[in-house]
Amino acid sequence: MNTPCQRCQTQQSPIGLGAGDACLLDRREFLWRFGGGLGGIALASLLGRQGLLADTSKPSAAFNGGLHHPAKAKRVVQLFMSGAASQCDTFDYKPLLIQRHGEKFDPGGKVELFQSDPGAVMKSPWDWKQRGQSGKWTSDLVPHIGSCVDDLAFVHSMVSKSNVHGPATFMQNSGFVLPGFPSMGAWISYGLGSLNENLPTFVILPDVRGFAPNGQGNWTAGFLPAAHQGTMIRVGKPNPIFDLFPPDTARFITKESERDGLTLLKAMNQEHRATRAGDSRLDARIASYELAAKLQLSAPEVLDLSGESEATKKLYGLDESFTEDFGTRCLIARRLLERGVRFVQVWSGADNGHPRRNWDSHEDLAKDHLDMGRSMDKPAAALIKDLKSRGMLDDTIVIWTTEFGRMPCSQGSKGRDHNPFAFTSWVAGGGFKGGVSYGESDEWSYKVATDPVYCYDLHATILHQLGIDHERLTFRHNGIDRRLTDVHGEVIPDLIL
Repeated sequence: MNTPCQRCQTQQSPIGLGAGDACLLDRREFLWRFGGGLGGIALASLLGRQGLLADTSKPSAAFNGGLHHPAKAKRVVQLFMSGAASQCDTFDYKPLLIQRHGEKFDPGGKVELFQSDPGAVMKSPWDWKQRGQSGKWTSDLVPHIGSCVDDLAFVHSMVSKSNVHGPATFMQNSGFVLPGFPSMGAWISYGLGSLNENLPTFVILPDVRGFAPNGQGNWTAGFLPAAHQGTMIRVGKPNPIFDLFPPDTARFITKESERDGLTLLKAMNQEHRATRAGDSRLDARIASYELAAKLQLSAPEVLDLSGESEATKKLYGLDESFTEDFGTRCLIARRLLERGVRFVQVWSGADNGHPRRNWDSHEDLAKDHLDMGRSMDKPAAALIKDLKSRGMLDDTIVIWTTEFGRMPCSQGSKGRDHNPFAFTSWVAGGGFKGGVSYGESDEWSYKVATDPVYCYDLHATILHQLGIDHERLTFRHNGIDRRLTDVHGEVIPDLIL
């Protein structure tokens, strides 16, 4: 009887074993039991790459082969604006806000706000210009991204199910407003695997000032095997990857003591695994230690920017104090991508109170968004231009997003409250069209007017470009075939080539 592959839901044919096959299987079993731990994992990896494992009927996740259909992209970088970047001050041009500035905000019906009463209509503090051959209107807050509009596909009809930062941030990352569900990076790691075994498949570059709401829960593997969670690299810190190297105080460690310790650890791991079938945490820990050993050689090289040209460093804004941090992380993101990391997430904004160090501009939007916009705009544009110049944009998806938008009316006199009813994301590269816009908000930039898009639809489209059918990438958990897009999601054909 045919059985479905849990990962891709294709039918697997039963494999009959003759006497010679059984003998060969016994040898493999012997090697697995004798080597154990990392030796067994390494053996399985080598056999798999050479097509010598018993089950070779799974679809290849190689580039162009895809998991379910030919892929147009093989890697992703996501730029996440934590705190809710205002669509009506960046990419969603609304002349009515300029015309009605200072007047009562009256779009009809009750106006739902997060923590305030509706103030007056508030125009953007920044002027707007048409840019590129497409003539796309963008604000002067983001002039560098504006210079790239012909490579970008804008989605102006994004909608969130929550106007609270924590649940909304979860939703954009995992498709759910509740904790405990795998992030998109973890799903892609699970579905496609690694392009470079010396580096993590899924890497997080957090804001140096702290984490977004939910902290490290935003890049969890949830109920997927734990090895698929994101690996955090704290760029600019003396110890960018926790516990990668032994501390200076551990000079008592010798090659002999380390060898004896590993021998004991292998025996303990085998005993632990034998009594905990189906628990992936030990395997993930073993895999992480194996990867850590490789990272001791590969990570310093990736993080060392001394080989980059001065022109490249200047392009990313490393020569300017307000762009140096985000620019450094965007440049490292490019270096990770070109070395085979599958999914990189770069965060802008930290949930650490006042003064504002994120996009949550309740009090003074002109000040807070200016700081955040200046720090992000040039590096984000540099990443697009750099990937394009290297021929990498064709097979790399770049996503710019936030958890929800901001209101077109004022909060107090100078801020804007949360708006989950309409916000903007954009996507570039990886087979996405350039110089296009999809969906519209109403004349106020308050609610979606046409073609509402939830995270499910954007996630489904991204997976599609990676060669994955979002309805077939599933994992059985608590009796449910879970997926990134839950029971929702439609690929958006107008966005892709």
